[in-house]
Amino acid sequence: MKTRYKTKIMVIGAGQAGLLAAYHLKKMGLQLGKDFLIVDEAPKAGGAWQFRWDSLTLSTVNGIHDLPGMTFAEALNIENKDVRANVAVPIYFEEYEKKFDLKVIRPTKVHHVSWEKDRFHINTDNGLFSSLGIINGTGTWGNPYIPKYPGAELFKGEQLHTKDYKNAEYFRGKHVVIVGAGISAIQLLDQISEVATTTWVTRRSPQFRDTAFDTDAGSRAVAMVDERVRKGLEPLSVVSVTGIPVTEEVKNMEKRGVLKRLPMFSEITETGIKWEDGTEQIADVILWNTGFKWDLKHLEAVLPFEETGGIIMSGRLATEVEKNPRIHLVGYGPSASTVGANRAGSAAARELWKTLR
Repeated sequence: MKTRYKTKIMVIGAGQAGLLAAYHLKKMGLQLGKDFLIVDEAPKAGGAWQFRWDSLTLSTVNGIHDLPGMTFAEALNIENKDVRANVAVPIYFEEYEKKFDLKVIRPTKVHHVSWEKDRFHINTDNGLFSSLGIINGTGTWGNPYIPKYPGAELFKGEQLHTKDYKNAEYFRGKHVVIVGAGISAIQLLDQISEVATTTWVTRRSPQFRDTAFDTDAGSRAVAMVDERVRKGLEPLSVVSVTGIPVTEEVKNMEKRGVLKRLPMFSEITETGIKWEDGTEQIADVILWNTGFKWDLKHLEAVLPFEETGGIIMSGRLATEVEKNPRIHLVGYGPSASTVGANRAGSAAARELWKTLR
């Protein structure tokens, strides 16, 4: 029988939310190794940031916030905002782990969690563990969503997801169908349209925002998501309810005639896409910018999902699973934003430790 390493709290995921939870557990006096452990699937520090596309820079990314105890500037001393986010953020997270001695067991993928004999049994590809409580910070990057459309299996070109995108040069000279009405879809449409011909399709009309996105607007958006998860409804992403800011890039896209949105097609053919009226568009690539779902498959055996598809959340910042308060989900629902993740890490650590005590 294989040895199962015991701890009190298992932190799953060492992205922003997971690191913050670990930071606060340690600040509360818990000992890493004895009282809690941190595991992460990625081979190195940086969370999902290390996998994002090369053109995403510190000036274009949708907000990177300082972690408590160590500012971004302290770790990198970067003044050039055009530095790649997939380089800068991993360096920042790595320095943060070093400064606070947050040793992460990586790469460690959690395959399955069950409840046996008053403990969570956590099976990974890097050993067996058990704990009294779980703080899960796996986010969404590991679970890309592509909707099913008739004929998808017939298409002889490429079907890619936002997760697969590295740079626009790959698409040079091709015709690319870009699907989606979010910020990522707009950014990739802008870049790809410089080197390829594009068709932009969305299920609903994109919502552009002329006014500045201030703190009040952000709070309202988070409150909307918070209300949903407390009712057990599937959470919307915080970004999805904020709208798309009209930046200089967006204005330039309008001038170039790139922002010609078409309604969603009805089927996929061997050579492209087709609408209900019979109109067809030949394409080399369909790029699905259709978002991500919450990466919770490993917790399915212990999470009480509602018929609505969501989980009833409670606690100060809606990180606590109401029907199983030994589990906290950080980076889920209202804590999915970069600001929300900072606060959620602290709340989850304190509330879970109170429950276990």
